[in-house]
Amino acid sequence: MDLRAGLIGLGMMGRHHARVLREIPGVTFVAAADEAGDLHGVTGGAPVVRNVEELIDLGIDMAVVAVPTAFHEEVGLRLAEAGVHTLIEKPIAADSAGGNRLVDAFEAKGLVGAVGHIERYNPALQSLRSRIENGDLGEVHQIATRRQGPFPARIADVGVIKDLGTHDFDATAWLAQSHYATIYAQTALKSGRPHEDLVVATGRLHNQIITSHLVNWLSPLKERLTIVTGENGSFVADTISADLTYFENGTTATDWESVAAFRGVSEGSMTRFALTKREPLRVEHEAFRDAILGTRSEIVTLREGLATLRVAESAIESSRTGSAITL
Repeated sequence: MDLRAGLIGLGMMGRHHARVLREIPGVTFVAAADEAGDLHGVTGGAPVVRNVEELIDLGIDMAVVAVPTAFHEEVGLRLAEAGVHTLIEKPIAADSAGGNRLVDAFEAKGLVGAVGHIERYNPALQSLRSRIENGDLGEVHQIATRRQGPFPARIADVGVIKDLGTHDFDATAWLAQSHYATIYAQTALKSGRPHEDLVVATGRLHNQIITSHLVNWLSPLKERLTIVTGENGSFVADTISADLTYFENGTTATDWESVAAFRGVSEGSMTRFALTKREPLRVEHEAFRDAILGTRSEIVTLREGLATLRVAESAIESSRTGSAITL
């Protein structure tokens, strides 16, 4: 029998969630909750109720929370109390205290709780993680990310660190299979909003990999790049196009003495991999469904989402104090 699914929030992300919930096998989309109604006609005729209480009353097994971050904790706690498995859009909550309460509530009930860090399901990053794990790079030295573009007017309650930076903090720790040990960040406020719209952050993971992150809402150039450099070369993952390219260190010997004396790397072959490209949001939903059914566990857990939020909060604290923060 299909899992009965509900959706809270029919904003930008909620509309995409509604589409996937209508399409995914093994799931029946029961209803959505949004006090403004279905303004964009995305529920496919499924009823739209006013709030989470009315949605719970319809009898749901699972829910997706796609409301503004400020309401994640309130809605998530009510769903946990009702015994509903829940996928919460990132970040997990407005602050780590709220995230802690969500983790405790879902774990106490033995429920599946997940956070929507969708970049983990991008084909380029999934392939990159496998290749790192297989040792294709040898020892990994650095993970650098660039995530920049114009400001999305829909974001009102958080700055660029919690909205966009959390993508990179989560993906970096996941790719490296190591948590952040330290983070140092500098921010700027250039668009007249109360939250930062630019951050440059550097960090070190517990496994000694160095990280750097450039994130902003100020650039007409839209970039979503992750560059992983190791002893054998560099991988470049573009999560807009879902392309993964490998730049290999050169192996050609040289007789030029002054060049040979420099023991750095040289330019070698470049390979762009042919990847099967499935929509990340659909893959994320399939992983959530399967975690509920107990057939596999490839979700971003609430505890992982909480760890990512703590990195973001530490970056904000670092920018305020001017000091590196130890996590």
